[in-house]
Amino acid sequence: MTALFIAFLISLVASIFSIPLIIKLAKRFEIVDKPNKRNVHNTPVPSLGGLAIIAGTAAGLLYLNLENQYLYPVIIGAIIIILTGILDDKYNVSAKLKFPLQLVAASVVVTSGIMINSIDLPFVGGVELGIFSYIISVLWIVGVTNSINLIDGLDGLAGGVAVIAISSIVVMAIIDPGNHLFIISLSVLLIGSTLGFLLFNFHPAKIFMGDTGALFLGYSIAVISILGLFKSVTVFSLLIPIIILAVPIFDTVFAIIRRTLNKQKIYMADKGHLHHCLLSMGYSHRKTVLIVYGFSFFFGLCAILFTNTTLWASLLLLTVLLVVVEVYAEFIGLMGQERQPLINAMKRIFLSEETPIRSKRVFNPKR
Repeated sequence: MTALFIAFLISLVASIFSIPLIIKLAKRFEIVDKPNKRNVHNTPVPSLGGLAIIAGTAAGLLYLNLENQYLYPVIIGAIIIILTGILDDKYNVSAKLKFPLQLVAASVVVTSGIMINSIDLPFVGGVELGIFSYIISVLWIVGVTNSINLIDGLDGLAGGVAVIAISSIVVMAIIDPGNHLFIISLSVLLIGSTLGFLLFNFHPAKIFMGDTGALFLGYSIAVISILGLFKSVTVFSLLIPIIILAVPIFDTVFAIIRRTLNKQKIYMADKGHLHHCLLSMGYSHRKTVLIVYGFSFFFGLCAILFTNTTLWASLLLLTVLLVVVEVYAEFIGLMGQERQPLINAMKRIFLSEETPIRSKRVFNPKR
């Protein structure tokens, strides 16, 4: 515990003290996020803050001197992800280049043995995935990596959501009787370095994490979740990390649905994400971030409860969560303007009316 606490402080301090240098570096090489129709800031902001998170994590790793069979494959995959993020921050590369590089990074990790070997299903038990373990594991890593990147739209948002998600994983790893020292150690380092970065990233932000930081955090969470959750949780093992990461995952899912319904390419950016919808409803920048933090904390708590309840209680909790997510998504306009199938169905059943229920300000993707 003493070593972990010291490592946490080292990661925190290293992240904090690296920020001024990174700001100068970003300005020197013109790696800045300029205002556009999708962003909410009005002035150029240095966009290489993810290097502070990486520097803090690396400093903590050097102190702990961890020994684990998966350490080097994880580091190699991380280096590929970091280089991908730096290239994107500097040159804004297309998804046609980023996606293959992410696949390579995920493949390095999966071929080392970090994979989802089985899924525990109710009334069925453990189901071995066989050859599909590789495919599902790679898709999981790539998917979570990008989900954090997609939610990185407001000052302090992605970093805070990541810290809450990682903290939930730490709590579950501590509760579980298995030996999870490697997972807890990596998580503590990530939390410390991200908190150090957040001191400069809260509104108004002095620096953004950029794709470098968002992709690195997403990749790290994906890998840790496989090591700490898929291999140790005995009930609904597939759903636990999904619940923990519900905010970025569902935001990504609804983005795909929204863009498909709008006949847009799914990788084309828009202003229909959760934080955009909340801003459109009239919430301030800070309140929007705090609301999303609240969602993340709620889902993290639900994930912890999920592993300590009976089967039927888990099924009931899962059903309620899915309904709540869908209703709220329709209410604030995550799928687009006036798309409220479940709300309208519930209205017809309970109110016998045809007029759809709407928020005071429904998000308009054309605005």
